[in-house]
Amino acid sequence: MTKGKFITIEGSEGAGKSTNIRFIQEYLLSKNIEFISTREPGGTPIAEKVRDLLLDKSNTNLCDDSELLLMFAARAQHLNELIIPALESGKWVISDRFTDASYAYQGGGRGLSWQKISQLEQWVQGDLRPDGTILLDIPVDIGMERVRERGETDRFEQEQLSFFNRIREAYLKLAWENPNRFYIVDTQPAIEDVHKQLMLIMDQLSAS
Repeated sequence: MTKGKFITIEGSEGAGKSTNIRFIQEYLLSKNIEFISTREPGGTPIAEKVRDLLLDKSNTNLCDDSELLLMFAARAQHLNELIIPALESGKWVISDRFTDASYAYQGGGRGLSWQKISQLEQWVQGDLRPDGTILLDIPVDIGMERVRERGETDRFEQEQLSFFNRIREAYLKLAWENPNRFYIVDTQPAIEDVHKQLMLIMDQLSAS
């Protein structure tokens, strides 16, 4: 049986992940590609409980190291319970965020050591890495305006603009360092133009 492909969708707040993930799902359905969609942190009952802890804005005393370790605890459960079995069964996995988000948010945003994150990545994932990562990129001020228009914010979304500027810089650094895996999509244009970019990327991923 052919192993499924692991595709991750990354981007800072307000980049349009939900809308564009729906487009990717429709693409896969049109190609009769069997897939599952999931998210991080979360994706399984246990990992979703960890997500609640991480996003709860009342948890103001959560230290940065605890935040990082909780992310990887949820990721370990996610991988073992959902992602790896799905890939081994031949299904594609579309994940709203994965480990690149830890480098961006905890590494770039919080300023934690990328070496620490790399050690956790190797411990939890072994050699497993995404087959492709789509980075939905948008200037921070535009993205955060979209977040404010949505209304209620979580613990991360309440951070200062400087936090999100560091996240965007970290994501772009990751893309520059991993050009064979990353696909950068500018989400400022009209949604039809964004979807044209995504269509080309998905054509490439499905053909490889």
